[in-house]
Amino acid sequence: MPRPADLDRPHTEDAAGPSRIRRFTPAEHWVHRATATLLTVCILTAACLYLPFLAELVGRRALLVTVHEWSGILLPVPLLLGLASRALRADLTRLNRYGPHDRRWLHSALRRRRTGRPAGKFNAGQKLYAAWIAGAVLVMMGTGLLMWFTHLAPVLWRTGATFVHDWLALAVIVVVAGHVWMAFGDPEARRGMRTGSVDAQWARREHPLWVHDGRKRPAAAPRSHDRP
Repeated sequence: MPRPADLDRPHTEDAAGPSRIRRFTPAEHWVHRATATLLTVCILTAACLYLPFLAELVGRRALLVTVHEWSGILLPVPLLLGLASRALRADLTRLNRYGPHDRRWLHSALRRRRTGRPAGKFNAGQKLYAAWIAGAVLVMMGTGLLMWFTHLAPVLWRTGATFVHDWLALAVIVVVAGHVWMAFGDPEARRGMRTGSVDAQWARREHPLWVHDGRKRPAAAPRSHDRP
């Protein structure tokens, strides 16, 4: 079994054949899947509540409201539970750190150039998406609670909360749709999240600094009972 120190760096799983590099742990996979499921439920129920033709088609508005409210409240739970995973905590640290290479990546991306995009385990676009969606979820939860518990604030606050909640929800839908679109354009990235490992060639092309950093780090010294 891999030692904890090995979880922070790329790991070649098959040196004999086409190499695969470990990218995510099962805990990270399930946190991502559970969060994506809850967010999808939020978006679908919101659509059924706000679009008349869907509301008429689905009906049961009270049930939809309840499902929407609880899926929103539960959104942070998978991540909070996942904090028990050392690998997930390490990746959250990576997502929160920006360097000169991230500016170069964004500059190349804005100019639609496929070259000159240095990236660590996460590129600048993924970091910005993670930060934006985390902030949006917190704001959506706060405004949603003001709309749910009407006694918490005066009418003026609730009106403002409704306005922010509705328009931010539209922005979330657009941004998440872009995220899904990008994911469908990169099958290897999807495979990495699904299986935990990615093709080494893909990793060297899309995340060269991550692979390079993993090669620079020496392997953990064997423990006494690991030696023959």
